[in-house]
Amino acid sequence: MQLLELIGPGPAEDASADPLAELFADGPSEPPSDPVLRRLFPDAYSDPEATPGPREAEEQRAYSAEFRRYTENDLRAGKRDNALAVVRTLDALASEAAGEGGAVLKLSPAESRQWLGALNDLRLAIGARLEITDESDTDLLYRLPDEDPRKPMVMAYLWLGGLQETLVSTLMP
Repeated sequence: MQLLELIGPGPAEDASADPLAELFADGPSEPPSDPVLRRLFPDAYSDPEATPGPREAEEQRAYSAEFRRYTENDLRAGKRDNALAVVRTLDALASEAAGEGGAVLKLSPAESRQWLGALNDLRLAIGARLEITDESDTDLLYRLPDEDPRKPMVMAYLWLGGLQETLVSTLMP
């Protein structure tokens, strides 16, 4: 799954065996250069709607760098775990379907939350590649001609949204 490649590998084999050291390991302090990763791991202290002055902008960058340094590794691990849960579930379902000629996907509430996280990340990644920034961008994508090379990504983006909506409705009491 390309999303896993973007998020990056898990802890290295040479990672510290000391859980306390792992807990306090510093992450990156600079925002990612890839637009998808910037969407998945945005700055914590910036407002895309505001235009701060030079001093405020510098403070926001410093606060965001500090926040990122202490949180991004855990955020990446959570996103990686969610994506791997989807892959494992689909692998098991494919094995079941091959043996019986069909299968039904059944998710526990915890698995459903992992799926929702992974589907959201996939949708954010596709949205970043399609340069969707607000609802009006989505409206324009509905009207793309079939020949447009973005059309398959748009269809995946829309399908994932429908899948998310269905999954959320199954979790509602």
